[in-house]
Amino acid sequence: MAIHAMQGVRNLARLACGVSLAVLAVSPAWAQDAADAAAPADEVAPEDEIVVTGFRASLDKALDVKRDSVSAVDAIVAEDIAKFPDQNLAESLQRIPGITIQRDGGEGRGITVRGLGSQFTRVRVNGMETVATSTDGASANRDRAFDFNVFASELFSSIVVHKTAEASLDEGSLGAVVDLNTGNPLAGKSGFTAALSAQASYNDLSEKTGPRVAGLLSWVNDAGTLGFAVSAAYSDQKTLELGNNTVRWAQARFDSVDGTPCWTTANSGGSYIPSAICDPVALAFHPRIPRYGEIAHDKKRLGITGSIQFAPTDATKISLDGLYSSFKHQRRERWAEVLLRSNERSINVSDYEIDGDNNLISATLDDAWVRTEHYLRKAKTEFYQVGATWDQDVGDSFRFTLLGGMSKSTASIPLETTIVFDDRDAQDYRYDYSDMANPLLTFGTSVTTPSNFQLAEIRDRPSEVENKFRTVQLRTEWDVADGFTVKAGGVYRRFDFSSIAFTRDTVVCGNGGVDRVLGTINCSPTSAFGPAAVYGFPGTSALADLFTLGKAGQPAGTTTQWLVPNLDATTAFTNLYNRTPVLDAGNNRAVREEVTGGYLQFDAKGEVVGLRYALNAGVRYVHTDQTSSGLTSGTLVTLKRSYEDWLPSMNLALFPHDDVIIRAAVADVMTRPTLGNLTPGGSVDGFNYRINYGNPVLNPFRATSYDLAVEWYFAPQSIFSVALFKKDIASFPVATTTSGTFASTGLPLSVIPPSSPAAGDPERQLWTITSIGNGAGAKLKGVEISLQAPFKFLPGFLSNFGGIANATFVDSDADYTVAGPTINPCVAPNCAFGPNIPGVRNGTLFNLSKRAYNGTLYYDDGKLSARASISYRSRYADANSGTGNVFEGYGSTINVDASVRYAITDNIEISVEGINLTDEYRYRFTDIDADRNYENNHFGRTFLFGARVKI
Repeated sequence: MAIHAMQGVRNLARLACGVSLAVLAVSPAWAQDAADAAAPADEVAPEDEIVVTGFRASLDKALDVKRDSVSAVDAIVAEDIAKFPDQNLAESLQRIPGITIQRDGGEGRGITVRGLGSQFTRVRVNGMETVATSTDGASANRDRAFDFNVFASELFSSIVVHKTAEASLDEGSLGAVVDLNTGNPLAGKSGFTAALSAQASYNDLSEKTGPRVAGLLSWVNDAGTLGFAVSAAYSDQKTLELGNNTVRWAQARFDSVDGTPCWTTANSGGSYIPSAICDPVALAFHPRIPRYGEIAHDKKRLGITGSIQFAPTDATKISLDGLYSSFKHQRRERWAEVLLRSNERSINVSDYEIDGDNNLISATLDDAWVRTEHYLRKAKTEFYQVGATWDQDVGDSFRFTLLGGMSKSTASIPLETTIVFDDRDAQDYRYDYSDMANPLLTFGTSVTTPSNFQLAEIRDRPSEVENKFRTVQLRTEWDVADGFTVKAGGVYRRFDFSSIAFTRDTVVCGNGGVDRVLGTINCSPTSAFGPAAVYGFPGTSALADLFTLGKAGQPAGTTTQWLVPNLDATTAFTNLYNRTPVLDAGNNRAVREEVTGGYLQFDAKGEVVGLRYALNAGVRYVHTDQTSSGLTSGTLVTLKRSYEDWLPSMNLALFPHDDVIIRAAVADVMTRPTLGNLTPGGSVDGFNYRINYGNPVLNPFRATSYDLAVEWYFAPQSIFSVALFKKDIASFPVATTTSGTFASTGLPLSVIPPSSPAAGDPERQLWTITSIGNGAGAKLKGVEISLQAPFKFLPGFLSNFGGIANATFVDSDADYTVAGPTINPCVAPNCAFGPNIPGVRNGTLFNLSKRAYNGTLYYDDGKLSARASISYRSRYADANSGTGNVFEGYGSTINVDASVRYAITDNIEISVEGINLTDEYRYRFTDIDADRNYENNHFGRTFLFGARVKI
């Protein structure tokens, strides 16, 4: 097999994009047109050549991309995206060896490549680096990580994942560079091509059906010199997320234990009384906010792509590409809970059990703070990108590509509202986490009686995150001699990130006096306790809705009905949206990065002592100018810095046999620091008594990467490969955590959220103060094993089956600064609750699963096509935790998907797909040793029924 090393970048682009917009992942039935379009019209296959079509053709093209590259790449081409039962690009990418995904709302959102999370992956759309920020999930993405759920998979014709670095490849990745391609109009046939796909999407948990529609129109003139293509995709999906949540576990001192007073006065004030009864309960971990509830997702996606290409001669091609995506997401949550967090002082504990992991695993609570919440967030993400490319051959040996463009991504949250009902002296509440994933939660006090509640708190937190990107790049190639090419280029990029946020939050009552909302009721002091205490507006049936919990995995005896605030009624009653918003200081920041640089790369191919080889080697230089701003103590602070990187790299491919390739690579790589960590300001969490400071002089993540792989292409559409990889990470920012008083930080009281417990009593407890600094680094190593083959060796119809399987094993070693559990409930001289104990903990890199498996069994006879896919990801930590817990993350998951398609004619196909067929639960833990429940939710199965038509 001839390897054209000097054409590596162009071959990837041609193979990835040249599959024709007629197969723009909108319809699997168009794969034959892709194969036809990729070949010249007058080219006829030899009679004895087997022409592979359909899904197998797409596998062939993907293997061509992999085989013809000198560096390590993997690809999904055309029908791979269209026919995998995936809702978005992230779910398509998880089929590639070494890639795992993070899910939100039951849908893929971010990717981890070889153990390195989303922030370490750079994504390019049609050759331009892209940042797509979304508002999906429990919180908005305010960082470099690319949110793949912004885009419908139907918009793209191919994905190419570069796992090793080249000098000519954009820097910024320790994990991978992912190329998303929207097509190539001139690869299509002359004349018009039109296609339409329509599906109905049904979720069995929400019991809602929504449309998913995609269409394509393309045209090429008879001469093949001018072409355009337009595609669009729209979906409207309504799903539910049902389960339970604790919002972490914590230690705290209670009012009494089994009737023994733990304080000199009941409910508030006084001094703690150390004892053999009270101390063990204080030092055990209890759920901070045990609750069941429902999260309803309403997601609407609209995507539009457009491309015009003009090639007046064989030496010249000019392309103009545009992409627009709109992602609207409404998230509604309804919970019933007990707010132990910061309220343990008034709660009496009885009939309790402490397990072997020091968990207060079950207990009955009196004088508990019962709360129901109704939360609604309306959000919209808009993404625009325009790019132009000029490809020019200058003579037979020199060519260049000039690329320029801009993109903008805006994630806006105009409304993020929470209304709270409280009953602050409830009796006989019982929780039992003996089954950690599915606890028993029972309210003794009625939570369906309006008069038991008071409307105690209102919140609204509008915000917006904006990313702007612009670039100009020049890439040149000079064929100096047969088998030797010099590549050189220059780049300018400017990236602007800004975040702004406001709050309309307030508790209804402060420490006595007239209420803070309407000024119509007289509030009790915060020390008041019992049924006569006034801390909000009286609950009425006009302000409430009755909520019934569905199948959330709850055991028998769990309370499943409760009142929640009616948002329309309560926001109108409190005049919430007319309140003047207050700047949320910690979430107002901006970063600008300007990058200038260039590269020099040498590509060569030839033979040494009869052994064929191909290689590329070079160096990339980048200079980064960074400007960061944020609010510190209410003052805008701006800091500028610059740094530079020299990034040498080399890729070598050896061909001991026509069907065997041995690959080796080494490179210095870098990823710029997390945006949220670059602010010179700080953020204050008055609910959890936590303060976070940024560090605008953080060094980038820098590493040396080593790769070695063997690939055996033992039959058509077949491969067996083993890849070893290692990364020595030299610089690795690490968090530092201490405990202290709020006064010790020097921050003004005005930065504490007004609705939080700390606003009324900032020194109620010690604060956890976290910053981030430049750490000592980390190490990562692993292996990927992949096997793909059709079962042609089987007789009869069984030969139409085939399989794809891969496994990834990764390990890493990193040190983190953590804050472990409190070990003393009474610290002299004032018997304060002991601080969390800081220390260093060794673990894996965040987002790294040590094991991941993917398997697909397919059948394709040209008419009938069927596939079943399974993906496994082992347990992993994704962040430092809080309140004395060490690390938090997610349990292992297994996702099973399937699809069946039947071609009625060459132009009409019907299909049915099933996603998450086992209705897998997502278990999130806090504390990696004790495996305490953070949340356990499920999302239901999704079925899609559809038809595709080509004209």
